[in-house]
Amino acid sequence: LQSLADASLAIEAMLREHPMVNHDSVNADRPVGKPYIEIHPDRHALARYGITMVQVQNVIEVAIGGRPITQTVEGRERYPVRVRYPRELRDTPDRMAEVFVTAADGTQIPLGELAHIRYVRGPQVIRSEDTYLVNYVMFDRLQEHAEVDVVESVQVQLHDAIDRGLLVLPEGVSFGFAGSYENAIRAEDRLKILLPVVLLTIFMLLYLQFRSALTTLMVFTGIAVSLAGGFMMLWMYGQPSFLNFEILGSNLRGVFQLGPINLSVAVWVGFIALFGIATDDGVVMATYLKQRFDEGPCESIDEVRARVIDAGCRRVRPCLMTTATTILALLPILTSYGTGADVMIPMAVPALGGMSIALITLFIVPLLYSSVEETRFRAQAFSSTTPTQTPTTGFTDEN
Repeated sequence: LQSLADASLAIEAMLREHPMVNHDSVNADRPVGKPYIEIHPDRHALARYGITMVQVQNVIEVAIGGRPITQTVEGRERYPVRVRYPRELRDTPDRMAEVFVTAADGTQIPLGELAHIRYVRGPQVIRSEDTYLVNYVMFDRLQEHAEVDVVESVQVQLHDAIDRGLLVLPEGVSFGFAGSYENAIRAEDRLKILLPVVLLTIFMLLYLQFRSALTTLMVFTGIAVSLAGGFMMLWMYGQPSFLNFEILGSNLRGVFQLGPINLSVAVWVGFIALFGIATDDGVVMATYLKQRFDEGPCESIDEVRARVIDAGCRRVRPCLMTTATTILALLPILTSYGTGADVMIPMAVPALGGMSIALITLFIVPLLYSSVEETRFRAQAFSSTTPTQTPTTGFTDEN
């Protein structure tokens, strides 16, 4: 425990000098420091007086610690009844030394002549994990830095200090990082699997809807657009000038609790939720475009473009309604306070930015659809034309 305490204090001193760590939050547990009274029997003195170790231990138990002799019953409650000396006869080492032990011949021998009684520093708390003793050094980051970045920087600093000999850990002592950082790393490993699965699932559902890989890719572009919009909104949240004005006497930055938002598990969960709704506008647009072109073949490029423009104009209102209802549903979350707001707001910000920018799909999907249909029309027109024979060219003498 003392080796752990020394190593913890050394690490605490280095963390207080780190530029990304909140110096006031650094605190190392002190596992050693609680005063204990230890009674060490002197076996030579016991042998001299003919007193056994059991006799001494019984006296110490009864006089100082207390021995339960019976139990009192009060209704459904049970209380043990203990016998021991009054507090004033056992509250200091000097008074304990005056406790008498009866020898074999009936002589009363003070405990101070049979044992050494002294104060010692002992453990305040003993923690263990995986059968190893552990001690904790608590620290927090500065607000402008992300948790994972801070911990990785601290790791580099500590390993560098060990290599240069500035930090010497006792033999058998090692350090690791836990808490929020450990949870973030575990969640990051899960997200590396979850994100591709989510994107593949969305793609397969879109393909089952349209039965066309090209149309599915057109609608899938809404995810890329919304991803960019989500990151743009995260960036704008950290700009002091964004929404820095008052309406009805309230500053909007305070209402929406604007401030820097670091990438965290909550933010990525918000992006996953965004991916699920970012394709709504594209599905609405592509479905109607498919219905228009299923009416019959087009006779010209102008007819292809006319159908695309007509379908796009008819689907503007449904797409706006889809986006507006989503954004309005996020406003109570963005303005929430209290418990859980620090998690819900980072989840809602990417969805707000993504759905705001996702309206660009009103132009992207019709444009891509028109390009595909025009290419298909040109290919059909080229294949339907028959090649003409090239006439034989000869030379004649005009003279």
